[in-house]
Amino acid sequence: MILEQYYLECLSHASYLIGDEGTGRAIVVDPRRDIAEYLDDAAKYGLTIEGVVNTHFHADFVSGHLELVDATGAWIGFGEAAETDYPIRRLRDGERLSLGDVELEILSTPGHTWESISVLVREHPGATPTAVLTGDSLFIGDVGRPDLVNLGDGSTADLARAMYRTVHNTLLALPDDVVVMPAHGAGSSCGKNLSTELTSTIGEQRATNPSVQPMTEDAFVALVTEGQPAAPSYFAADAAMNKQIHPLLSPSRTIPALTPEQVRGELAAGTRVLDARSVDDFAAGHLRGSVNVGFDGRFAETGGMVAEIGGRIVLIAYPGEEQEAALRLARIGSDNAIGYLVVDRDGAFPVELTGLVETAPRTTVEQLDAMLAAGEVTLVDIRNPGERDLGAIPGATPIPLAQLRTRLASVPTGKPIVVYCAGGWRSSVAASLLRAHGFENVSDLAGGYDAWVDAHVSA
Repeated sequence: MILEQYYLECLSHASYLIGDEGTGRAIVVDPRRDIAEYLDDAAKYGLTIEGVVNTHFHADFVSGHLELVDATGAWIGFGEAAETDYPIRRLRDGERLSLGDVELEILSTPGHTWESISVLVREHPGATPTAVLTGDSLFIGDVGRPDLVNLGDGSTADLARAMYRTVHNTLLALPDDVVVMPAHGAGSSCGKNLSTELTSTIGEQRATNPSVQPMTEDAFVALVTEGQPAAPSYFAADAAMNKQIHPLLSPSRTIPALTPEQVRGELAAGTRVLDARSVDDFAAGHLRGSVNVGFDGRFAETGGMVAEIGGRIVLIAYPGEEQEAALRLARIGSDNAIGYLVVDRDGAFPVELTGLVETAPRTTVEQLDAMLAAGEVTLVDIRNPGERDLGAIPGATPIPLAQLRTRLASVPTGKPIVVYCAGGWRSSVAASLLRAHGFENVSDLAGGYDAWVDAHVSA
């Protein structure tokens, strides 16, 4: 048996290739749109990809099932409750898929969505299962949230109750040594306490995962519906794209370099300009109206928070990072990055754009304390609810970054605005987004809440 995991740190996303060495038959589970790795490994192992299984309609990225069908002619499999605009193979609970000696069993595991399934993997028919690919049902350290998309005629509570039964009646009923291989890891918005570990076992999760401990169904519902990270607005768009026929991502796709005059014109036209450089370099000098989404962080997901899916995007990037940045946006369905401008690490913009370059103000903890004491500040906390539950700066207005673009009217005006997050990366995103939308006198808190806590604890 061949079982390969492919993990994307930027999206905390895991996908899988499962193959039978004897027959050369294989399937891919939960693929991303850039499919070269699956094809390359299939060729390396002498495998033919004959099926693509999505454990559910993903919301945080656009799945690569259509690209794989185009490249290989494979069939597409979903759980029985799935409805799509393209032909699919409906996979029912208990169905066995044979690749030769290697056998896959479909488990119906609703809870994250109604159509959710898991894939139980055996090296031989009748053998003890080796692994279970749990999609967004059972994570390492948590379970999938029930409040993202695809509620259908049900409610969040209905999905949570379905997840309770999935966990206790289906997944925890598996032998303790079965390897758990989920579709997401730490940092994903699909859960709140995901581990940095990429695999575990049923036994380890039974012993250590707080969300699967013995509890009543009502207690479970309360646990999994509270304190979840805010869902980015692009999630609904991606879930819809994954149900539809849409343009394929070309494996040879590149975006062109733009001239300074073209960049100036795009800014004037209101095109979203994403500056993928570091927070410090952005603060030292950037184009007026650009939004700082650092390539060193959760670039794709955050880009989807601040730019409309399908909208025109210009990228500002360090040399050599521009094409990868465009690819990361394409993974979430943001295909309209029209070009890029490279800025060396010395921060020098082309002379033709000098008049558009400005610095980004940053506020220190000491300065913020003085502003708070004088009542001369609007403080905005852009962290997620679970973070705020652990502590917040008094007087802050809570607006999670994922919701900021759609809740601009909720930001109080009339006083200087200071935005803060945990450490300073997300606050640079938020402050620049506010300035790009015309808010004046906006800065972010250098070092974020962590710096504020350190200053006040030490004091």
